[in-house]
Amino acid sequence: MTQSKSTHFGKVTIVGVGLIGASLGLALKRAGVVDAVYGVGRSKANLDQAIAMGAIDAVISLEDAAKQSQVIVLCVPVAQMRATFTVLEPLLEPHTLMTDAGSTKGDVILAAKKVLGKKACQFVPAHPIAGGAQHGAAAAKADLFDGKQTIICQLQENAKVDVELMTQFWESTGARVRKIGAVQHDAIFAAVSHLPHVLSYALMVSVLNSEDAQEKLQHAGAGFRDFTRIAASSPEMWRDICLANRTAILKELDQYLSVAGHLRELIAKEDAAGLEKAFAKASKARQEWDGSK
Repeated sequence: MTQSKSTHFGKVTIVGVGLIGASLGLALKRAGVVDAVYGVGRSKANLDQAIAMGAIDAVISLEDAAKQSQVIVLCVPVAQMRATFTVLEPLLEPHTLMTDAGSTKGDVILAAKKVLGKKACQFVPAHPIAGGAQHGAAAAKADLFDGKQTIICQLQENAKVDVELMTQFWESTGARVRKIGAVQHDAIFAAVSHLPHVLSYALMVSVLNSEDAQEKLQHAGAGFRDFTRIAASSPEMWRDICLANRTAILKELDQYLSVAGHLRELIAKEDAAGLEKAFAKASKARQEWDGSK
């Protein structure tokens, strides 16, 4: 759907004003589709930074957010969603819509339905596929979502008009919206997002556990830097994602370990042809994928 210039979202509250939340505030203001953007968070220093950079206009409580907002966006770690819904539920006005930026959807939707009950229809789950190695408001930028996908995993309870409105909301940030089911979402992102983060953290830990860790890091080049870039991401957020989507992640991790074990065997046997064949398959697929984007 193309963003309508007349679409306006009134007062928006962002709960969790980190990289995603603060970037969302900047993007909404750039688009001119809000009256005000409020922030809810735990860190005064981070909230002060968000105000100073213009990502939010003021800090309010979660309780006031429920009473004052036309749209509430939950950008907290997925393990905090249930507690956030619990505070919002008794105070939520009928006209208020909620969406989120969580990287897992099955657990968040389950929490929403259990806690919100009949008000679950006011929650339109989403996942913007955007981010960066750094976290916190200081790393935010208005163009973070430009040209990036945002996935909407709508509920059966959602009214069509509300899904369309939240589609326009995310499109106003510059994102391209796609709609898929929650189960498919969690399976896909276990492979292409969650597993890479686990592997990046693992490589950093592996090097740090070496007796000559500092020597290795001093000599590490671009390849190591690129591979481990996402290991600088929020540990709290990725802890929660791994536990929330553990079944799908374990499946992908087991498959990866099987492939890694096969490569180890080829190296141990000095099987040059086998290694080249495996690497060529991966290289060709990577180049084709890169060229298609």
